Amino acid sequence: MSSGSERRFRILDQLNNSETGGFDAMRLCQVSAEVTAMSGAGIMLMSNDVSRGAVCTTDEVSALIEDLQFALGEGPCVDAFHLDAPVLEPDLAAPVTPRWPAFTGPALDAGARAVFGFPLQLGAVRLGALNLYRTESGPLTDAQHADSLVMADIAAQALLVLQADAPPGQLAASLEEGSDFQHVVHQASGVVSVQLEVSVGQALIRLRAYAFGNDRRLVEVAQNVVAGRLRFDAQSGQSDPGP
Repeated sequence: MSSGSERRFRILDQLNNSETGGFDAMRLCQVSAEVTAMSGAGIMLMSNDVSRGAVCTTDEVSALIEDLQFALGEGPCVDAFHLDAPVLEPDLAAPVTPRWPAFTGPALDAGARAVFGFPLQLGAVRLGALNLYRTESGPLTDAQHADSLVMADIAAQALLVLQADAPPGQLAASLEEGSDFQHVVHQASGVVSVQLEVSVGQALIRLRAYAFGNDRRLVEVAQNVVAGRLRFDAQSGQSDPGP
């Protein structure tokens, strides 16, 4: 039996070795952290190059990491998805090549010292990315890297299985439960796309830029857009009549 097959059977056995007698999205995150010996893990779903949010996280730090990536549009998961390749940052405080200027500071403040993103993909289907973090800096060992690749492949297959019985255009209830998809942001992106006559992806970029430039949380900005207190228009880029 090859080492790759051994890793796969070992991870699958760990996934199924749970008190619930099976696995769900949360179990995927938990096992991802366990088998790679990381401090925590999160799984981000993405569609048409736009993040839908975290389907699961293992702790407060991993939840913040996923929230930052969703709000800012930058980070290891985002890059791993777009590059279709692992994105490894073993020393977030002193990277060889500085990146993620908005993401790095808050992630460090939360306690993350190393972050690693692995794309979730089956054939031509791209689902998102697996994020791993550690509270100490340092690269992955060869074994950890190999386990992460196998874990990402298993997670992608498991997500498709969990989604299989969902109605068209809807997310499976098992994936919605415990997720953080921040639906108000997606609603606001749709509103802004109509106001500016741009794609939903471009509208999300405008929302992020407005939130970052005005030192406001993305969710707060989205809530104001949906409530009609904040409007974007083609002439000025945005109009904010509210306090």
